[in-house]
Amino acid sequence: MTRGIVLLLVLIAALMLASIAYGDHPLAWGDLFGEDPEAQMIILDLRLPRALLALLVGMGLAVAGAIAQAILRNPLADPGILGINAGAALAAMLLIVMLDGPSIQSLAIAGFAGAAVTAGALHVLSWRNGTTSTRIILIGIGLSAFAGAATTLLTAFGDIHDVQRAMIWLAGSVYHADWSSVRFLALWLISPLALAFIAARELDLIRFGDAAALSLGQRADLIRGLMIFLCTLLSGAAVAAAGLIGFVGLIAPHMARRLVGPAHARLLPMAALIGAALVMAADLLGRSVIAPAQLPAGITTALIGAPFFGYLLWRQRHVTA
Repeated sequence: MTRGIVLLLVLIAALMLASIAYGDHPLAWGDLFGEDPEAQMIILDLRLPRALLALLVGMGLAVAGAIAQAILRNPLADPGILGINAGAALAAMLLIVMLDGPSIQSLAIAGFAGAAVTAGALHVLSWRNGTTSTRIILIGIGLSAFAGAATTLLTAFGDIHDVQRAMIWLAGSVYHADWSSVRFLALWLISPLALAFIAARELDLIRFGDAAALSLGQRADLIRGLMIFLCTLLSGAAVAAAGLIGFVGLIAPHMARRLVGPAHARLLPMAALIGAALVMAADLLGRSVIAPAQLPAGITTALIGAPFFGYLLWRQRHVTA
């Protein structure tokens, strides 16, 4: 595990340097550590906050995905399947359409509020003398569809300028990053990430099923509700900060599981680093491949994630057969 973490940290450092060096105005490697005022402005005001925001968003989405896969005992799960991402996106969309240039702080609060409302509805609607993974998944899919329909309704009848701004945000991008958004998201994510790492043993137990967890003294319904709350905190803030960047919560836990196994004490930090690297790489590719035009990070992760999702479906079908 230590070797894998070191390699990922080296990869993240390389992506950080590349993100700072490449863009509309490429910088020589000497400019990265020089004193040229223009280069320092580009680095400190534009590119470094963008790379750090991508790192934080990737960590939040990856850990949220690992939690979702554990509590639902479904390798195809991520926060999107619970409807949490769609709820956060709907609330943030409402704010963008209603207000002129909302701040990242207000977007994060709105995103969490939308995610929390969705999570609360999910828990209430799935409760029937307890909850089950199947009911949670089915109701989550329904809530996601409802939130998606409401978001589409806003795009159909909202002001064209507000809708255009919102659609760019919904595509998933960190192009708007600044130091205030980086600080706010970092402070927001510290507690839920720490709690998720502390709850690693509970996640190990619940993934074996309610019967096994109850026999070992775990209050499965309570733990599932608390883990959904953590998932809401993580993914709601990430979606509010960067829009809908899909498939990170699906891909990162799978890659981490292949590298370090299923134990969450090792899986969660590995997934967080992989998620950070994925979003940073997606953002770097998106602004380099068709420069000077920029491809949103959410589209880049979708181009990678859709084939990966198809592979997982094929593998599950093959095993079942």
